[in-house]
Amino acid sequence: MRLTNILRASRRIPKSYDNMPKRFIDRHTSFVVLRRPYQPQYLQKIFRHKTRANYDAWRPWEEEFKQLNGQFVRIPNIFVEPKRDWSYFRGDRVEVLKGPEKGKQGIINYIVKERNWVFVQGLNLRRQLVGKDKNSVGLVIVKEEPFLIDIEVKLVDPSDLEPTEFEWRYDDDGNRVRVSLRTERIIPIPESAYETIDYVDKEKYRERDKDTTADLVNKVTFVPESKTFEMDICQTMGIKDDRIPYPMYWY
Repeated sequence: MRLTNILRASRRIPKSYDNMPKRFIDRHTSFVVLRRPYQPQYLQKIFRHKTRANYDAWRPWEEEFKQLNGQFVRIPNIFVEPKRDWSYFRGDRVEVLKGPEKGKQGIINYIVKERNWVFVQGLNLRRQLVGKDKNSVGLVIVKEEPFLIDIEVKLVDPSDLEPTEFEWRYDDDGNRVRVSLRTERIIPIPESAYETIDYVDKEKYRERDKDTTADLVNKVTFVPESKTFEMDICQTMGIKDDRIPYPMYWY
């Protein structure tokens, strides 16, 4: 199996639901707390940005997120275990491990990777009464609360609908897939994991004028081989090199 296929297979994992570049997220999560006055004597730029952000269910470009991370808002210390490979996607079926809803299963409909959160449809609901006064009985708002992955929820094997441990492996075609450790069956990535804000389904996406065509993206321009750069040039240009390289020791 070629290394190129393995490297390309890693890109087949669906992106985050926000579908925004990392530089866009960084720009929206950095808030200026100190700026130089707009006067001639202040020639040196004085900018101080917040280096951390308090993540909740809001996306960084939403107004609620900006209010949560305002200029005079203190950012709490929230310790989150970093996940090397994110393995939960929108559309996955999970089972609750703790709490009053232990044993129930549901579908993931929202993900916050910065906090290791997943929101499950119809589970862990919080009801809040708003707008109640003398002339109105108010309105009950039902909101889903998050679960912590691997602690409060576990992925369900679709073959028998039982929770299972899993790991990432490569199949015969070089695709990176999730495999259940209990049944050794592949747990496919749901189609809803590929839904983004820009387009509902990637198969129905229409290329724009400024988009890079799919043919250029899928074109293999480099095949790794066990030879040096000079040997590659000689082979490409038909140059015969009879020189004997001197011994080199890499230690």
